[in-house]
Amino acid sequence: MVTALPQGESELLVRRRAALGSHSPTFYDEPLHLVSGHGVWLRGADGVEYLDAYNNVPHVGHCNPVVVRAIAEQAGRLNIHTRYLSEPVVEYAEALLATFGSHLDKVLFTNSGSEANELALRMARQHTGSTGVLVTDFSYHGNTTSLAELTTGLRVREPFGSHVRALHVPDVDSDSRPEGVALAEALAEAEAALASLKAAGHGVSALLFDPLFSTEGLLRPPGGYVSALADLVRSAGGLIVADEVQSGLGRAGSHFWGHEMYGIAPDLVTMGKPLGNGHPLGGVVTTAGLLDEFGAANMYFNTFAGNPVSAAAGMAVLRETVERGLQRSALDVGGYARDLLEKLAARQSLVRGVRGRGLFFGLEFVDDAGRPAAAQTKQVVEAMRRKGVLISRIGPDDNVLKIRPPMVFEREHVDLLVDRLAASLDEL
Repeated sequence: MVTALPQGESELLVRRRAALGSHSPTFYDEPLHLVSGHGVWLRGADGVEYLDAYNNVPHVGHCNPVVVRAIAEQAGRLNIHTRYLSEPVVEYAEALLATFGSHLDKVLFTNSGSEANELALRMARQHTGSTGVLVTDFSYHGNTTSLAELTTGLRVREPFGSHVRALHVPDVDSDSRPEGVALAEALAEAEAALASLKAAGHGVSALLFDPLFSTEGLLRPPGGYVSALADLVRSAGGLIVADEVQSGLGRAGSHFWGHEMYGIAPDLVTMGKPLGNGHPLGGVVTTAGLLDEFGAANMYFNTFAGNPVSAAAGMAVLRETVERGLQRSALDVGGYARDLLEKLAARQSLVRGVRGRGLFFGLEFVDDAGRPAAAQTKQVVEAMRRKGVLISRIGPDDNVLKIRPPMVFEREHVDLLVDRLAASLDEL
């Protein structure tokens, strides 16, 4: 509340609401005023150094000097739109494509993940001649009109599209049934959804999904679910779109791109947020056939997407990720965090278990009756902020801690995180 804030922050919040409106969301009961950052640390106006265990946008760390220097040097040399030849843009495109499977050999740059998903759906519709889309039943993929019509994980005014079907993803960690039973039921639901789209005249255009099922609460589907779902969609004439905004660039630890965890070959991969470490940059990676088909029918260009400064930022992020071995670090540090969290969870009756993989993990909270404990989850998030650690919460019931730090997070940071988390849990 405004009255609980120091005078300077209270006045800033009033000014913010006057300029941005009262519906622009902020984290925490008392909004946090940040003034600087470095690595995994953020400094508040209160002088406190906060451990950032939440933000994936600064993929290689806040104010990473390599990224800052690359942006500044290119901005001091040239920045122009993409209808001229530019070596930094081509160099970055080549380097980015080299991280994908050989069939994904073309890229279109955008300014955000929303633009990327919008473009991917547009390409899928034109290729298939259909409009039907499958998403999961608690997901978020962007804020354009067409994406709002398929949003299931946030409040939106747009009605859920008649051309969209939402699937419930089976979760091994919360479903007591045998995996085979849950898998068969989920695939039957998918077949029914595809048949429904065809019967309604929409046909099947695409499956759009986040490989880590992040917004859904970091679900862990049964083995074979994602690949079988992809096969069903393809058999129905649709394309597979992997939204890698949260799961890509090595965050899963075991693989560089999230879709690789399932052994599938998507037709389109969308990216955003962390690609430029905070500089607006997104993209769609696809096949030569799809790009040529789309380009032949559309004069598509994006004035600012993939400009030389954005490309310099993206190239610096990619180099830092690869040269510093951040994927391998995510596997190591994420595994270390899971071990500590599992020991912590074993001592807490409110914690059902540990979720996630790599450097995206959390704890699921339930009450004595096994029901989602959203209020207690929020109390932990607020307590962690007071103790100088920033996290959030996710899931349909807001009962899963969302811990998704910059990729430069190390074991010493995990120790601090878990120590503060244990203290926060003791306060419940």
